[in-house]
Amino acid sequence: MKKVVILGGGQIGRMVSFLLGTCGDYEVQVGDLKADAAHAAVALFGGTGVAVDLSNAAQVAAFVKGAWAVVSCAPFHCNPMIATCAGAAGAHYFDLTEDVAVTKQVIELSKGSQTAFVPQCGLAPGFITIAGNYLAAPFTQIESLRLRVGALPLNPSNRLGYNLTWSTEGVINEYIMDCEAVRDGALVSLPALENIERLIIDGIEFEAFNTSGGLGTLAESLQGRVRNLDYKTIRFPGHRDLVKFLLQELRLREHRDELRTILERAIQSTSEDQVVVFVSATGLLDGRLTERIYAKRVLAQMIGGHHWTAIQITTAAGITALVDLFAQGKTPQRGLVRMEDVSWNDFITNRFGRLYA
Repeated sequence: MKKVVILGGGQIGRMVSFLLGTCGDYEVQVGDLKADAAHAAVALFGGTGVAVDLSNAAQVAAFVKGAWAVVSCAPFHCNPMIATCAGAAGAHYFDLTEDVAVTKQVIELSKGSQTAFVPQCGLAPGFITIAGNYLAAPFTQIESLRLRVGALPLNPSNRLGYNLTWSTEGVINEYIMDCEAVRDGALVSLPALENIERLIIDGIEFEAFNTSGGLGTLAESLQGRVRNLDYKTIRFPGHRDLVKFLLQELRLREHRDELRTILERAIQSTSEDQVVVFVSATGLLDGRLTERIYAKRVLAQMIGGHHWTAIQITTAAGITALVDLFAQGKTPQRGLVRMEDVSWNDFITNRFGRLYA
């Protein structure tokens, strides 16, 4: 069996560990700053959990030694060091990061490497990139490609229409950092929280607005082929205006730690959530202007006799499918592996990827 070490035993790390640890093909070890979190992540299948300081390069290097692959479910700012340790250990590297600057550092590390570096392979970026690239592929000319994703409560009960289903630090980062896009064929940077639009999916009204990081490397890969490309986060109506008030009028964008404390103190978590995905590709197909759409809502559900949230399912399915496809030789085997390199059919028929099907 291939040895996979997972750094980060939080809610996503737990499901990644469960999927890989119960499939029979991988020996899984989990490291987390908190020993209890590491042990909890492997409790359902009997793997090994170890206390590892994710900010300590020596501890991380010792933990990943001898691994076939390193999977980072750690906070995004930990990933450059984790990726460096993985490369030095001769292990392949996978992460979930949405942060543009961090991904650029991982891309630099991948240059000339004999092992693979596979960043941004969760939900968005990750699955959304694979779906968008698949929808756009048949067009002789791509007019627009719109990628939209939201992790939301199933039954919102506060004015934000939001519960903490994912990393608070990651959400704040997406709301603050600039957003890559393509406008009239040119790669541009757009401010977060702008360009709000209305969506109706399964008869439910949502709003969507610019957030950072969701495109991954797709903007650069499709530049010259697509006229307009962007990524937006989906929320319930009214959310964006309240967030702008907090970040801009109360100036909490200048006090991110304070904002995180406020949100984690005041906003509930939930185990009954949904992930909403909407992708639209428009362009010329057989000489006609055509639109291809993928829209889906994924709900929390029981898998393997255990309850998992929608954000756990969709994020973990993305990165475990990529690990699996890589092990099967269905993606490039060294250097940088982009989500654009991944076949939709291979992904959606994979034992983990089909959780999206």
